[in-house]
Amino acid sequence: MRCAAAVRSLLPLPHPAPAGAAPIHTSAPHLAAELEAGDALHALLSTLPPSLPSFFPCLSLLSRRLTPHSVADALLCAALPPASRLRLFLFSALTPRLRSPLLHSRAVVPILLATDADAAMYDAIADAQAAGLQPPAAAFEALIFAHASAGRHHEAVEAFSRMEGEFGCRPTTFVYNAVLRVLVASGGVIPLALALYNRMVAAGCLPNRATYNVLMDGLCKRGTAVDALKLFDEMLQRGITPNVKTHTILLSSMCNAGQLKEAENLLHSMEDKGCPPDEVTYNAFLSGLCKAGRVDEAIERLEALRRTGTFVLGLKGYSCLIDGLFLAGRYEEGFQCYMEVLEQTDFSPDIVLYTIMIRGCAEAGRTNDAFAFFDEMKVKGFTPDTFCYNTLLKALCDAGDLDGARSLMSEMAQNNVVLDTNTHTTMIHGLCKKQLVDEAMQVFDGMVEVGCHPTVMTYNVLIDGLYRVHRLEEARMLFYKMEVGNNPSLFLRLTLGANQVRDSESLQKLVDSMCQSGQVLKAYKLLRGIIDSGVVPDVVTYNTLLNGLCKVRNLDGALRLFRELQVKGFSLDEITYGTLIDSLLRAHRYNDAMTLFQDILHSGGTPSLSIYNSIMRSLCRMNKLSQAINLWFDDLPKKYNLSAQDEVIASARKKFEEGSLDEAVRELIKIDQEYGSVNSCPYTIWLIGLIQARRIDDALKIFHILEEFGIDITPACCAHLSKYLCWERNLDSAVDVMLYTLNKRFIMSRHVGNRLLSSLCIRHRRKDAQALAWRMHLVGYDMDAYLRESTKGNPKVGFDSLSS
Repeated sequence: MRCAAAVRSLLPLPHPAPAGAAPIHTSAPHLAAELEAGDALHALLSTLPPSLPSFFPCLSLLSRRLTPHSVADALLCAALPPASRLRLFLFSALTPRLRSPLLHSRAVVPILLATDADAAMYDAIADAQAAGLQPPAAAFEALIFAHASAGRHHEAVEAFSRMEGEFGCRPTTFVYNAVLRVLVASGGVIPLALALYNRMVAAGCLPNRATYNVLMDGLCKRGTAVDALKLFDEMLQRGITPNVKTHTILLSSMCNAGQLKEAENLLHSMEDKGCPPDEVTYNAFLSGLCKAGRVDEAIERLEALRRTGTFVLGLKGYSCLIDGLFLAGRYEEGFQCYMEVLEQTDFSPDIVLYTIMIRGCAEAGRTNDAFAFFDEMKVKGFTPDTFCYNTLLKALCDAGDLDGARSLMSEMAQNNVVLDTNTHTTMIHGLCKKQLVDEAMQVFDGMVEVGCHPTVMTYNVLIDGLYRVHRLEEARMLFYKMEVGNNPSLFLRLTLGANQVRDSESLQKLVDSMCQSGQVLKAYKLLRGIIDSGVVPDVVTYNTLLNGLCKVRNLDGALRLFRELQVKGFSLDEITYGTLIDSLLRAHRYNDAMTLFQDILHSGGTPSLSIYNSIMRSLCRMNKLSQAINLWFDDLPKKYNLSAQDEVIASARKKFEEGSLDEAVRELIKIDQEYGSVNSCPYTIWLIGLIQARRIDDALKIFHILEEFGIDITPACCAHLSKYLCWERNLDSAVDVMLYTLNKRFIMSRHVGNRLLSSLCIRHRRKDAQALAWRMHLVGYDMDAYLRESTKGNPKVGFDSLSS
C-alpha cells in the first residue's frame, strides 16, 4: 500500500460506535474499487504531463471513482511529480465530495516546503483558470502557510496580495487568519495587521475566535494591551466566546504589565465561566509572579494547587520557578530546585532549562559551571541556539573576559550559528565597558556590512561608550545617523510631501489607506523598510544623551535638550526626570531640580521613589530633615491611593509634628505593611540625616525600630552611626550596631572596625574587644590587617594580642 502509514497518521482517530448501533461493514468490492481508482490516479499523475490542457478534464473523468483517502494517498506519494500533485490538490479543493481541508493541506504544505514549488503552484493555479476553474482559497492558504513555516514572510504577504489582485480569488476567514499570523510574527508590522483586519470586516468576511486570538496576541506582545482589550470587547459583542487561549493571552499581557491582581481575578473568572485554565495559563501566571519577584507566593500557590489536584507542575513550570529564583538573586535555591527536578521527577532538562541554568550560573559568577552546563547540553544531543550562545557571551563580557568572548563569537560562526543583533550588541557593550571603543565601532560596522541591523539598544550602548571616553562629537554624529537611518530617501519620503508620517497615528492611517486600496504588499514593504533602514531613538537613547551631558557637567546643555524634547511632544519617563534632577542636586542647583519636580506633579505624573530619594538626600545634606520628611508625607496619599486626610496618615503626621519622630516612623512602616511593600530607602535616608544633624539618640531609636520590623539598614548607615556613637563614647550601642552588620554578613571598611576596637581597648574593655574581634574573624574579616596601621608599633592592641 503506497504511503498507507502516512495517510493513517493524518486521519482522525475512529469514534467508538454508539451503544446499540449495528456495526458498519465495508464490502470487499467497494475497497477493491477504491484501490483500483487509486492505481488509476497514480498512473495518470505519473504519465500525463501536468501542463497539458487536458490534465484537469482527465481528473474530472476519474473523480467519480475517487475518495478523499485515495487523493491523500496520491498527494503524499513522493514518487509522483510535485507539479502533478499540486494540480490534484487544486482539483480536490474545488470538488466538494473530495474536499478534506485539514488532510489535504497537511499533505500539500510539505510539497511546497520540500521543493520550493511556489512557482509551480502559481502555474497550476493559472492552468486551473485556463480550464475554467476558479482557483480555491485553500491553495493560497497553503502557500502562505508554507512560506511562513520557512520564515519567508515577504513571499507569504505577496501570495495574499496576488490572490485577489492577480487571480481574482476572494480571501476566506482562514486565509485572512493565515496572513495575520505572518504579520504578527514579522514584528513591527502590527499596524498592517490591524489595517488588514479592518479590510476583512469591511469586505463582509466574518472574523472568528482564531482571528481575535492572533491579533490580541500581537498587540499584547507589542505592549499595547489596551488595544487588545478593545478587540476582546468587540469579540464579545460579535457573540464569539473566548476560549482558554484567549484568556491566557490577556492574562500573560497583564502579568507582563505587572497587573498581577487583575491577572489573578481573570484566572478565577475563567473557572466561574466554565473555561478552566490549562497548564499554559497556570505557567503564564506563575511566570508573572516570579518575574515580579514574588517567588515565595508562586510556591505557595503551587502547593495549594497541588493539594487540590488542580495543577501538576511540569517541566515548563519548574523552569519558570528556577528562572524566578535566579531573577530574585536566590541562586542557591535555584540550583537546589534544579537538583530536585533531576532527583524527584522523570523530567529531563530541555534546551530552555539548560539555557536558564547557564544564565543563572553566569549571573552568580559561576562561569565555569555555566560552561559545564553548556557542554552537558551538547553531550545530551541539544544544539545550542543563538540565545544560548548569547547568554554565555554576556557572562564572559560581564566578567571582563573579552578574549573568551571573541573566541565564543568565532565558535558561533564556525558552527553556523546566527550572530544576531543581540550578539553584536553584547560584544559592543563589553568592549565599551573596557573603553575599547574603536574595536566596538569595528564590530558595529561589521554587523551593518553583514545585514544585521542595529537596534536602538545597540546605538544606546555605543553612544554611551563614546561619551565615557569623552568623544562627544562622534556620539552626536552616531545619534544623527540613528535618527535619519540607513535610508535617507525613505526618511525624507515619510516626512515630506502630501502623506506625511510624523507619528504612529499618521502611519496607521497611511497603512489603512493602502490596505483598503489593495496595496497590502506595498504597505508591508513600507513597514519593513522603516524597521530595517532606520532606528527611531527611544527614551533610553535620550536618557543616554542626557546622562552623557550630565557626566561632563554640561547641565545647561542637558536642560536645553530636555526642553526640546518637551516641545516636540516626546513622552519623557521617570528615568529622564530622575537623571536630570539627581545631577542638578549634586551640582547644588536645588531650585532647578525642584522646578522639574513640580513639572511632574503639574503634568499629573507621579515622581518615582528614586526621585523622592534624591531630593530627600539633598535636603538632609542641607540640614532640612523636616522638609524631607514632609515631602514624603505629601506623597503617601498618591502612593497608596488614599486621601490626604486619611486617619492613619493624619495620625502619623501629627506625631511627627509633635516631635515624636520614632513613633511617626513606626506608624509609617505599619502603613507600608498594610497598603504595599516596605521600602527601606526613605527611612535609611532620614537615619543618615539625623546622624548628620548630630541627633544620635534619635538616630539610634530609628535604627532599633527598623531592626525590630526586619527592615534592612544599609552598611553606609551602620558605618555613620558607629562612627558618631564612638565619638560620643556610647560603645555599647556601637557594638550593637557592629553586631547587626555581622549578623547581616556585611563586611565594613577597615577604619570602621579599627575605630570601635581601638575605642574599646582605650576604655579598658579588652574582653569586649576580644569577643568582637573573634566574631569579626568568623564572619570573614582579615583581622591580621586590623589595628596595626593605627597603632604604629604598639603590638599590645594588635589582633594577635587581642586573641592571645
